[in-house]
Amino acid sequence: METKAPTPRAVLVGIQTPEVDDIAHAASLEELGRLVKTLGYEVVGSVSQRREGTGAGSLLGSGKLAELAALTGGTGETGTMAPPPRAKARQRFEGAAEAAAPEPEEAAAPKPEFVIVDHELSPSQIRNLERATGAQVLDRTGVIVEIFHRHANTREAKLQVEMARLKYVAPRLRESSGGGGRQQGPGAGETSLDLDRRKIRDRISELKDQLEAVQRDGDNRRSARRDQLRVALVGYTNAGKSSLMRALTGSQVLVEDKLFATLDTTVRILQPETRPRILVSDTVGFIKQLPHDLVASFRSTLAEALEASLLLFVVDASDPTYEAQLEVSRSVLREIGADAVPSRLVLNKMDRVDAAGRAALAEKHPDAIMLSAHAPEDVAALRETLIAFFEAQMEEDVLMLPYAKQGLIGEVYESARVLSEDFNEAGRVLKVRGLPGAIARLRRSLA
Repeated sequence: METKAPTPRAVLVGIQTPEVDDIAHAASLEELGRLVKTLGYEVVGSVSQRREGTGAGSLLGSGKLAELAALTGGTGETGTMAPPPRAKARQRFEGAAEAAAPEPEEAAAPKPEFVIVDHELSPSQIRNLERATGAQVLDRTGVIVEIFHRHANTREAKLQVEMARLKYVAPRLRESSGGGGRQQGPGAGETSLDLDRRKIRDRISELKDQLEAVQRDGDNRRSARRDQLRVALVGYTNAGKSSLMRALTGSQVLVEDKLFATLDTTVRILQPETRPRILVSDTVGFIKQLPHDLVASFRSTLAEALEASLLLFVVDASDPTYEAQLEVSRSVLREIGADAVPSRLVLNKMDRVDAAGRAALAEKHPDAIMLSAHAPEDVAALRETLIAFFEAQMEEDVLMLPYAKQGLIGEVYESARVLSEDFNEAGRVLKVRGLPGAIARLRRSLA
């Protein structure tokens, strides 16, 4: 019978700088806890300190560092991790004392193996904290990169995440205790650390080439959809985008109460289907301090937002920090230039908001769409809102489909709504309603 591996245990560490208030600091630590749980770790404690900044060598002051070390079983000292030398007589004395000591009645609870810090750390800060605590140290960026690594499913997402992961790891590599010596043969003169870094650079270059090829295919697919009606669901991770996607399209997209459950863009048709069709895409969620390399790596995924006709900013209205989350989402989209795309605010999870909260949200965001993705009547109302948005941009026109090109009738029905059909000696006369760009493209095809 297989024994289940024990759940890794972790302690959270947060620094509250002067520009961060108590509510925002507490929310950030709570979010870090959810990230850690998404990794499958158990949070067993936290240490927090007010400081002017996060640049200190050990991050924490000596008192808080000792408090953290007490939780993890570390020494609290940032010096070398090697044990102090002991005289042989002292070793024999301590050995005899240990042999004579009575057996403990009950084994002490295992100490946490991880310290997770709610900030990005320098390599020296990680090294100092590991020496002081005796635990493995991860910063917020490292946790997010690891979650992305575990959740990537498609080839594109795996390539994107591996590249971001290597860029994160490269500056944090340290010489192994066993060998800082020079290499023999090819690459002679390099230390093992130099060799590891060169291998990472070569691998990143290889990943870039593979990713560019995959992204060219994605660009071609998006180009083929350029004149179609496209809605992109964007927003903070775990805001309910995938649940809303499933409700709008009837698709079986992954829905989990986890951060970053969705990394791959999914495109489905709005149901019941309209003419012309409306495509809905679910995109990767955003988060505070989303690593820049991940934003850059997911360029093609985020391009769905850049090329959409309408963005729906999906927000968890029941979260007290929803406004800060909304600003994070808008900031990332500004970074890729998608802030010029028309957008609407969707306040989701309203079933978790009381009457007073609903009234306050309605007053603060009078133009927002308030709904619960689990309420069919709310989803139906959103569908009508989407149809009305596109209807306002459509125009009517008359197209002539020559008899020699009757095979293109399907393309006409895909790209526009056919209001009437008639025939004359030249071909089929179609009165259509659609977006100006789609009608112009149809004219070129039918000419």
